[in-house]
Amino acid sequence: MALKVELKPGEKVIIGECVVTNHDQRTRLLIDGQVPILREKDIITPQRADSPAKRIYLAVQLMYTSADPRAHHDIYFALVKDLMAAAPSTWPYIEGINNHILSGELYKALKDAKKLIAYEGELINHAKRGTSLRSSRQADRQSA
Repeated sequence: MALKVELKPGEKVIIGECVVTNHDQRTRLLIDGQVPILREKDIITPQRADSPAKRIYLAVQLMYTSADPRAHHDIYFALVKDLMAAAPSTWPYIEGINNHILSGELYKALKDAKKLIAYEGELINHAKRGTSLRSSRQADRQSA
């Protein structure tokens, strides 16, 4: 069964290792076959990978779109090591991503990497407010 992708004017999509940019009209593509596909909203560029979790997402994205995902393992695991040293509470997210990578489910790894980015955002917001995430969650449970 073919995958139907509708693109807005100027929208981009990655198909395999190629970036396809729609011209000036809405377009519908039918893609038949086994190839990695990422819509523009799910693509992160090196310039936008401005946090540890976003750099991990970028590494997983490169694995997903690459003919040889193993070529990106070294950078991925170095990034994970750095993040774990800085924020050990990210381990459950990293573990999920790792399990998907090891089982060859790279699209699912990308979805879990998005969850990691959201969690990183929570950590940053709590740090700015001067509260720990753990104590905030405990306070939420007590008030419920």
